[in-house]
Amino acid sequence: MKANRWLLPEGIEEALPEQARQLEGLRRRLLDLFDSWGYDLVMPPFIEYLESLLTGTGNDLDLQTFKLTDQLTGRMMGVRADMTPQVARIDAHHLKTTTPTRLCYNGTVLHTRPGGFAGSRSLLQVGAELFGHGGIESDVEVLHLMVETLRQAGVAEIYLDLGHVGVYRGLVAQANLDADQEAILFDALQRKAKPEIADILNDWSLDKEVAGMLTALTELNGNESVLTEARAVLQQANRSVHDALDNLQQITSLLQQRLPDLKLHYDLAELRGYHYHTGAVFAAYVPGRGQAIAQGGRYDGIGRAFGLSRPATGFSTDLRTLVLLTQQKIEGKPGILAPAEGDASLHAAIEKLRAAGERVIIELPGQQGDAKALGCDRRLVKNKKAWEVKSL
Repeated sequence: MKANRWLLPEGIEEALPEQARQLEGLRRRLLDLFDSWGYDLVMPPFIEYLESLLTGTGNDLDLQTFKLTDQLTGRMMGVRADMTPQVARIDAHHLKTTTPTRLCYNGTVLHTRPGGFAGSRSLLQVGAELFGHGGIESDVEVLHLMVETLRQAGVAEIYLDLGHVGVYRGLVAQANLDADQEAILFDALQRKAKPEIADILNDWSLDKEVAGMLTALTELNGNESVLTEARAVLQQANRSVHDALDNLQQITSLLQQRLPDLKLHYDLAELRGYHYHTGAVFAAYVPGRGQAIAQGGRYDGIGRAFGLSRPATGFSTDLRTLVLLTQQKIEGKPGILAPAEGDASLHAAIEKLRAAGERVIIELPGQQGDAKALGCDRRLVKNKKAWEVKSL
C-alpha cells in the first residue's frame, strides 16, 4: 500500500543518526581493541556461492541463510548468515600459512528468521578468529578477548557459560547411536526434557549404564563443582569424554588466572553449534537476559574443504545488542556554523577548522532553522582582520 511504503520487513532495522553514532563509535573502538591484540581486519563479501558459504556449518546455518540464483552462472548463492565460515575460507585458501593467524571482522549478516537477544534478522556481527593453534592457550585468548570486547562496550556484569561438545559426542559414540537417533536425542537435550529423554533411551533398549550417563547430562550444570560431579557420574564413559572434561578443566584454570573475578557457569548439555564446533563452546550472558550476547567455541578442521585443515577457535557478537545493553553514550560533537558566503578566506578558515577536527556546517541561502537547530554552539564570524569562532 502507498501509505506504508516506509515500512521495513519484520526484523530488519535501519540506524538513525543517534544510534548510528553509537554503533559506529563502538565499531571503531572494538576494531582498535582487536588490532591491539594482533587481529587483522578482513572484509568478506556479503554474498557468495552457497556451497562455500555453508561448508562444515551444519543444518542450523543452512536454515538461516537466504538463497537465490546467480543470474550469470545459474548457481545457487547465499546471503551470509554468519561470517565465521567466510573468515575460515580466507585463512585456508588465501593466506595459506602454517603460523597462527588472527583475523577479525565486522559486517551485516542476514537471517531468514529472527533470533537472539534483540529478535533481529539483520545483525551487525563483529568477531575474532584464531587459526593454527589447537591448545587451550588459544581458547583462553579468545575467551579473554570476548570478555574485553564486552567490557569495552560498557557491559559490566558478565556471566560466562562453558560447555564441550566432546562430552555428548563421546557418549553418542559409546551408545552406538545412528544419525537419526543422535538428532532426536540432541533435540530433547536442548530442551532438557529429562522424562522424554528417559523414554527415548528406554525405547531404544540402550545399555543402562550409557543411558544413565546420557540422561545425567540434563542435570550437569552449575558452578565449577559440576566438573567434579561429571567425573563421578561419567566415570564409565569412554576416553574421549574424559579428555573433553580435562580440556574444560584446563581452560578453566588458565582463564581464572587471567580473569579471577569472572563468573563461570557450566552446562554439559548445552550444545551450541554442535554440528559445527569440535571442542569447548562458550557464551556470555548478562543478568535479566535469557539470550546470549556473545558466543563462540572451537571448530577445528573447517578449512579442510578450502584446501588447508587448521585448528580454529573464535567468537562473535552483535553491535546492536551491545549498544542496547550499554550505558555508555558517544555524544555528538557540537558544530560551528559558517555563513553562506563565497569569500576565499572563509573557505580557507573552514578547511583549517575541519583539519583540526572541528565539525563545520555551512549555512545555505534561504534555509530554515538557526544554528541551534543544526547542532551548532558556535558561529564563524569575520572581524576586521580574519575569520574567528565565537560562542553563541
